Amino acid sequence: MTLMLIGTYTMASAQKQAEIKFDALVQDVGKFPESNPVQKCTFTFTNTGDAPLIINQAVASCGCTVPTYTKEPVAPGKKGTITVTYNGKGKFPGYFKKTITIRTNAKNEMVRIYITGNMEESK
Repeated sequence: MTLMLIGTYTMASAQKQAEIKFDALVQDVGKFPESNPVQKCTFTFTNTGDAPLIINQAVASCGCTVPTYTKEPVAPGKKGTITVTYNGKGKFPGYFKKTITIRTNAKNEMVRIYITGNMEESK
């Protein structure tokens, strides 16, 4: 009986896992002039799992987009952030949609977030 209890406890504790849930998967920085090409936005996420959440990597689809993120483990129930900086300098004016791929130790180990906007041509 004791061995069965230990086995059940070990299996239950091995199943603890982080889970990442974003407040929003898309952020629109809106319209901005070509003369002010650098735009930032911050994505907030919560660890809705029952183990510490670790972001292993955040990779943007383009070199014009740079993500920075919470480096320390995020405890269950706590929040973290990913700040994305878009630099449109030297890019064609107009609408854009950039993808940031987030890789974590969570149950949903890969999540994509998006930054959109519209850089207006300087007259």
